[in-house]
Parts: sequence; C-alpha cells; structure tokens
Amino acid sequence: MKGYIHSTESCGTVDGPGIRFVVFFQGCPMRCLYCHNPDTWQPHIGQQMSVDEILKMYESKSEFYKKGGITCTGGEPLLQIDFLTELFEACHQRHIHTCLDTSGITFHEDPKYLEKLDRLLKVTDLIMLDIKHIDPDEHQKLTSQPNENILKFAHYVDDFGVTLWIRHVVVPTITQNEQYLFQLGQFIGTLKNIKALDVLPYHTMGLPKYENLEMDYPLKGIQPLDKEDAIAAREVILKGMKDTLKKSH
Repeated sequence: MKGYIHSTESCGTVDGPGIRFVVFFQGCPMRCLYCHNPDTWQPHIGQQMSVDEILKMYESKSEFYKKGGITCTGGEPLLQIDFLTELFEACHQRHIHTCLDTSGITFHEDPKYLEKLDRLLKVTDLIMLDIKHIDPDEHQKLTSQPNENILKFAHYVDDFGVTLWIRHVVVPTITQNEQYLFQLGQFIGTLKNIKALDVLPYHTMGLPKYENLEMDYPLKGIQPLDKEDAIAAREVILKGMKDTLKKSH
C-alpha cells in the first residue's frame, strides 16, 4: 500500500513531544480561512510513498528522534486511514512514538469506520486535535464544515484512552471572543486525557503561498494576533475548563 504524501520534515519541534519526523499527508476536506497549507487540500495527488520508504527516511536520522518520534499531519491524515494505520503499526513494532495531528473531521459512527478507527487508535500514542471553533455556525463559516463530528471524535478517542493535546488558533474578529473561548474551555473540561493545551496566535505567514498559487487570501486585512492576546485567550479557556470541573464535583 502507498499513501499520497505532500512532503516530509526531518526536524519538527512543534509537532508533539521531542524532535520529530513529520509526514504531511495530501488531501483535506476542511477549507479553513487561515489555512497556511492550501496546497495540501487536493486529494489523490502528490508523491506516493510506501511505509518502508517513510521509515527508511526516519531511520536515517533516528538518533535525533530518541525523545521524539513520528507525527502525521496534513492535510488530513484520517482521509488515508488505511495507510496511516499501516504506518503506525509498523512504527509500534519498532517502538517509535506515534502522534496524529488531526481535525477529526472524518469521524462518523458507522460500525465499519469505527472498526478501522479502533485499529488505528491502538497504535496511536498521542492525538493533537485542532478544534477550530466551538460554535457550530461559526465553525461552518470558518472551515466550510460542521463541527458536530469533530466534538464526537474528541469524546470517542478520549473514552478509548488515547492522550489528547488540544490546539486552538485565536483569530481576531473570529475566535478572539471571550464567550466562545469560555465555551471551548467548558468542552475541553469534559475530556479526561488532556496532556496539553496549545493556544496559537493567528499569523499571516501563509500569504506568500496563496500569492504563488494565485489564490485569494480570505483573511486579507486581519492583523496577526499578539502573543500577549494568545496568553489572555488561554486563560479564558482555562477558566471554562475549571468551570466544568467544578460542576462535575
């Protein structure tokens, strides 16, 4: 089996614990307005690679990854769940730490899909889950997709026992909103296996890529978020988490 791979990065430092080998999968159903990898959207294109080819690249620098491992991101890796599972099963046979960076957008409660997902989760050490927006209507505007199955995915993998690392991008005029941030925290407070919370400031580093692809950048004119504002947003999310935890006791 071969997967459609956009690219790889040999020294990822923000893609999970430690230094990591990062595999960018091709294809994504989300159309996030702030996406800085629009060239990963189209499925079934890009370089076709086998599990052995990917692991050969990993092992050529394995000394760097002793406290890290492999992270699969995208695009959306779960669009290629069969290949992803084959890769992670091979990683576990070699005692390589596996991290899945996903939006959870492909989740649905069909028994055949859940059977595939369970097989993947057995060999997934960490899920970095990007929650784009907690409000259903605003999520649809931001990503062109609903968030119902994403939130169900969060609970499903949490109940399965996989460690979760939540990521949330704070965008001025869109997600920089105390009510939404507090609601997001309330939701995160319902999850048991949270390892970390990354609140990321919106940036415009993707602009040149849009220009090169001759695409209009949807958020032109919105300024990058200050780090101080991201820290303040994180505090609001934490308050929401504490609110849920207080009510549950």
